[in-house]
Amino acid sequence: MRGIPWRLLAAAALTALLLDLPFPIAGPLPAWRAVFAWFALVPLVVAVLRLPVTQAGRSIRWQLGWSLLTGWLSGALWFGANCYWVYGTMHLYAGLNAPLAVLALVLFSLYLGFWFGAFALVLAIIHRATRSNGVTWLTLVAIPFLWTAMEFALARIPEFPWDLLGYSQVDNAWLSQLAPWTGVYGISFVLAAVNALLVAGFVLSRGAGSFPANRRCTVLGVALIILGMAGTLVHPQHPATSQVAMLVQPNLDVATDDAWAGPDWDRHMAEFQRLASETCEGYLAGMPQTGAPVVANIDCTAVPPTSLIAWPESPAPFREMDPRFQTGMAALARTNHSPMIVGTVGMDDDPANRKYLVYNSASVITQEGQFIGRYDKIHLVPFGEYIPLRSAFFFLHKIVQDMPDMSTGRSRESFPLKSADGNTHRYGIFICYESVFGDEVRQFARNGAEVLVNISDDGWYGDTSAPWQHLNMARMRAIENRRWLLRDTNNGVTSSIDPYGTVRQSIPRHQVDSLAAFFAYNSALTFYTLHGDLLPGLCAILTLVLLAWSGRMLLYPKAAESSSKAA
Repeated sequence: MRGIPWRLLAAAALTALLLDLPFPIAGPLPAWRAVFAWFALVPLVVAVLRLPVTQAGRSIRWQLGWSLLTGWLSGALWFGANCYWVYGTMHLYAGLNAPLAVLALVLFSLYLGFWFGAFALVLAIIHRATRSNGVTWLTLVAIPFLWTAMEFALARIPEFPWDLLGYSQVDNAWLSQLAPWTGVYGISFVLAAVNALLVAGFVLSRGAGSFPANRRCTVLGVALIILGMAGTLVHPQHPATSQVAMLVQPNLDVATDDAWAGPDWDRHMAEFQRLASETCEGYLAGMPQTGAPVVANIDCTAVPPTSLIAWPESPAPFREMDPRFQTGMAALARTNHSPMIVGTVGMDDDPANRKYLVYNSASVITQEGQFIGRYDKIHLVPFGEYIPLRSAFFFLHKIVQDMPDMSTGRSRESFPLKSADGNTHRYGIFICYESVFGDEVRQFARNGAEVLVNISDDGWYGDTSAPWQHLNMARMRAIENRRWLLRDTNNGVTSSIDPYGTVRQSIPRHQVDSLAAFFAYNSALTFYTLHGDLLPGLCAILTLVLLAWSGRMLLYPKAAESSSKAA
């Protein structure tokens, strides 16, 4: 016990706590809490950079090992706190008993937390290779590059880029303007850079003079935080709208509402028709549970004809090959003179393997009732839609035995539909979890989509942080591509999001309702839409180059000594 550096563990826990605060915890995020993202990394990074100095008598292996473990612990604690909803999802809906659900959350947190450990380890290696009686500027400059590369790795290897640091500033009208150029990663880079400035205030030597470098870094960092947070007080412009879409929120029970026998089918379809036609109902002029004003008195003559009706991903027994489904949807489209996007289960015959391929899909139907296409979800949810390494997770027997793997879609095409003004416009559709992958969503806009439609079922998360976290990440997709985003959910948050990420309209969660969502089309392409993840890719390359160079310095001490003197 005497060999355990408890200050390291405390720093890891403090960073995990601070990093959880700028994200939704059980409801919408108050804008002021975004401030924590500007300095949340400081305890962890300071602890890692001070370790080689305070423990100079220890071996390099000991120092680097504790750097890895400190970062890993911090990441595991953060993922456990930020994604605590995994426990409820596994326990309530996946059929796991409480101990196994806890185990699932722990394993989930340890797996993803490792990437924080990798960040801390690489930082420690660079520091060890370049330090000269303290911390070199190269180490500090490397921090935002390492952090951005780590987030990029999370998106590409475990494929879980949930609540990246930049999402904390989705309500920051100034900082979010980076997103159309760099994606969310550019915002993360800036936040990590300011964290690095504050770290410099702790780890740089005081030096000579009345205003040494460490104080200058601290003052500059605080000034940037004040300036940056001022962006949360700025109201972005309010783009004009010209179209209306009816977003149906059926509020079905994800655990039981998956079979409509006999009269139940007719009752639900009648309710679908009623909700799709309620174009003059009230709405919230903002996000639910934020005190947004209720708009109740609507001039029905000012509401344009419906350009789209959407039904979300839900437990409804909608099967594309079911004649009853095809007949019912075609009739609804013709009755309302509106095209439709309907969450459904798609199927393809696979005669070679004597089976059907099953997809999480969205059927696209014209106003004449013709089925013109289907979007099949490409990025599936692990343990929700497929089991990775199925044999290795035998202890999750309830999930493994009861859930067959769904098939993966192949195309991110946009779909042409005739709007109420008689013109044809293209829609890009993505389903649920796909909204967290900016580099994938942008491809819909690049393929011609003039508006984005996100259908989702967040009923699996209950009243936790997840629906609000999910909403904020979807909002970033609207900003990156400068597109209106129509977000239709089973039980909330159903909303209309403008190209600047502002929720312009919504309806309360957990109620059967529909939203007459106003929007507009846009065909202009942002730099990020065209080029994708250039910034994080560059950060990843620079990180690998710097890691290779630092490793060489450690392997060849003489080279390391001369390099340290030069630094």
